[in-house]
Amino acid sequence: GATEKQVGKFEQADRGTIFLDEVGDMSQKTQAKVLRVLQEGEVERLGSAKTVKVDVRVIAATNKNLEEEIEKGTFREDLYFRLAVIPVYVPPLRERSEDIPPLVRHYMELFSRENNVKPKRITPAALEALQRARWKGNIRELRNTVERLIIMTSGDQIDVSDLPGAVRSPGAGGTGGAGPKPAGEAFQAKSGTLREFKDNSERAYLVGKLRENGWNISKTAEVIDTPRSNLYKKLEQYQITQETDG
Repeated sequence: GATEKQVGKFEQADRGTIFLDEVGDMSQKTQAKVLRVLQEGEVERLGSAKTVKVDVRVIAATNKNLEEEIEKGTFREDLYFRLAVIPVYVPPLRERSEDIPPLVRHYMELFSRENNVKPKRITPAALEALQRARWKGNIRELRNTVERLIIMTSGDQIDVSDLPGAVRSPGAGGTGGAGPKPAGEAFQAKSGTLREFKDNSERAYLVGKLRENGWNISKTAEVIDTPRSNLYKKLEQYQITQETDG
């Protein structure tokens, strides 16, 4: 139903670079469209039958094993070989613990400025505990943890006792080793203000739907009738991960 010229992302990126994140979650329909762009170097504008030539460098990322997705029939093999020209493997944060101290210091400075609080110092023992942690959510999880520490820790120093239980005892599955609470239980315990109740209720709802759909982002977004990009934003906002909430 488009009546005006619609310029897509590939056309906007002509003679430049486009970054495709989470390509492993693309639908079969989208995979076919991306494959055509890579093979033919052309796109078709929305609302128009005219094709437009584009010259774009493509960088793609995924946290999935695409070879396994090909075996399962959820990812096109021909698209995989088009994308995997120069593969770059980024090891998980737990395999490069030497990166953690500078990242922690960077985020401590950043969140101190953003929250207008006096810069804190972190004890060697606390920093060592952060280096031992598993960080299933990688840098994003570390970033969220440091932000929480800056906001919630009283005083000028962050020590081991200030760290979340799962960080103090890697592999315990959560504070005290009891594992994650059920979603409903979590928001009932934490709700105070109306805003907190709304946020916690929404978080519990999303976790429940993700569990129902086997943590398939595309399917869950379709079921709850929201764009996948919006669901990703909610997952980041509420720090929802399969590892901690599955």
